Amino acid sequence: MTNPPPPGDSQYTPPAWDGTAPAADPSTNPAAYPVAGPGYATPPPAPAGNGLAIAGLVLAFVVAPLGLILSIVAAVKLGKAGASKGLAVAGIIVGAVITILWIIGIVLLVTVFANLFSMCADLGPGVWQVDGVTYTCS
Repeated sequence: MTNPPPPGDSQYTPPAWDGTAPAADPSTNPAAYPVAGPGYATPPPAPAGNGLAIAGLVLAFVVAPLGLILSIVAAVKLGKAGASKGLAVAGIIVGAVITILWIIGIVLLVTVFANLFSMCADLGPGVWQVDGVTYTCS
């Protein structure tokens, strides 16, 4: 490359541009360097279901049915990708157990209140003592 003449020299004409980019110089352009060699391959991207598996496991403790569903979806996606499904399986187990416990608790609660309302329907309004248990019915 030649140096341009000093300013004020009328004989200088800028070089014509032919529309092509200059050749990449590896010393000034890091993008021109080759990709990592065979011993230093880039790691493969994480499977699409990893985030769902983590979210499913966390939600399994908070909102068990939703965590169970997300964990099942994550397990299917990770299975198709051939990746480890450990977190998804843990989310499925935790979500299923907590969901079953909630269902048992709701059934017991409904049964207790149904018996209470049945007892009050039989006894009528007032305060009643039956088998050592006090019922207040209105």
